[in-house]
Amino acid sequence: MKTFNINRRQFVKGATASLALAQFGAYGLDLINPAKPLKVGLIGSGWYGKSDLFRLMQVAPVEVMALCDPDRNQLTQAGKLVAERQKSGKTPRLYGDYRQLLKENELDIVLIGSPDHWHPIQLVDSVKAGANVYVQKPISVDVLEGEAMVAAARKYHKTVQVGTQRKSTPHLIQAKKEIVDKGLLGKVAHVEMCCYFHMRANGNPPVQAVPDYFDYEMWTGPAPMRPYDGIPHTRWWRTFNEYGNGIMGDMCIHMFDTARWLLDLGWPTRISSEGGIYVQKDGKSNIPDTQTAVFEYPGLNCVWQHRSWGTPPDPDYPWAVILYGEKGTLRMSTMKYDFTPLDPKGEKLHMDVVYEKEKYPEDLKEDRIELNAAPATRIHMLDFLAAIDQQKKPIADIEAGHISTASCIIANLSMKLGRPLSYDPIKKIIINDPEATALLARPYRQPWSRDLLK
Repeated sequence: MKTFNINRRQFVKGATASLALAQFGAYGLDLINPAKPLKVGLIGSGWYGKSDLFRLMQVAPVEVMALCDPDRNQLTQAGKLVAERQKSGKTPRLYGDYRQLLKENELDIVLIGSPDHWHPIQLVDSVKAGANVYVQKPISVDVLEGEAMVAAARKYHKTVQVGTQRKSTPHLIQAKKEIVDKGLLGKVAHVEMCCYFHMRANGNPPVQAVPDYFDYEMWTGPAPMRPYDGIPHTRWWRTFNEYGNGIMGDMCIHMFDTARWLLDLGWPTRISSEGGIYVQKDGKSNIPDTQTAVFEYPGLNCVWQHRSWGTPPDPDYPWAVILYGEKGTLRMSTMKYDFTPLDPKGEKLHMDVVYEKEKYPEDLKEDRIELNAAPATRIHMLDFLAAIDQQKKPIADIEAGHISTASCIIANLSMKLGRPLSYDPIKKIIINDPEATALLARPYRQPWSRDLLK
């Protein structure tokens, strides 16, 4: 088996800025060393919001002007961590309402790390305020929110990068370049995607009083108001359809987006899905613990499977995307890839994830950091900055993020309705299905209104 690890030292050296330069275009000195630091704000100062912010701070001169979170304790702690990392040593302004943050600060960049149900309104308001945006995936909870987000980015001429950083993952870039693009797979006619992590929170905490440091009304925003049963951060909110689209919306989007990038795929022609709560029935969670979805293209299907129970069929690839070609098979995850040719005399190829622990030792002290994803996020941020500078679309442009997000949402609608669905992105309808079309937008909780997306 051939491994790219032989040249690992040389590859790692170029895994961040140099790789991004070669892959995504040249970066000017004015971008890397601007006359003034880029003014940045973060909406949603939890785990991944801070992680994205810290990766940006590692690759470009920025001044974090403001942070927003409805959890005052989390917000205060985030402010202290940012002050420790800022060259200026300043603590950002702290806000409980993102609208005040946008009103009182003129920002070059806004990072959105809030729960999924908040992404659409916050993105539209941010581009209206004049900021370029880095928004976490999935971009929306319903399909027409995503359409509105694309429209707003284009209307206000702002760059929007979606946090689907698999496209900026060094070993996956290498797999695309050396295997897919060079035709080693031959015709690819089948793609499998999966997640078998036991990640579905399923507890039964009691209803309780909302603590005085947490603005539950603001946290809920346009989503349905659930009885408060504890701080919803991290995995708890993801276990409810009120705020997102389950494991399909959280994990499938990454691998489906990766497959689309690798094979240059647009909208699926038809989407079907089946699943439900088959095993983990004893808790409050209302998202499926088991689900299969098929995204159809001419001469190709992309099949997703998740189970939040049991064991994975391949322990080496529990969260993965696998391309099946007439000449071989390419298995990929966040940790590695393996290419197996059909010809037994052919050369097997392997590459592991790139780490940058020596170059960025501060990563080792960061709470809950995904060390395997940090280099990818840094490259993703560099690509975002280059796109702003050159006024071009980034590698994970909002439209690409919308296609991947909406396809996963439509899969959930297919599961709910029990039939295949075909989306028309021009007419913005499910073809020949008024009932499904009516589900492309969900009502907002008052006083929030979908008019805010205009």
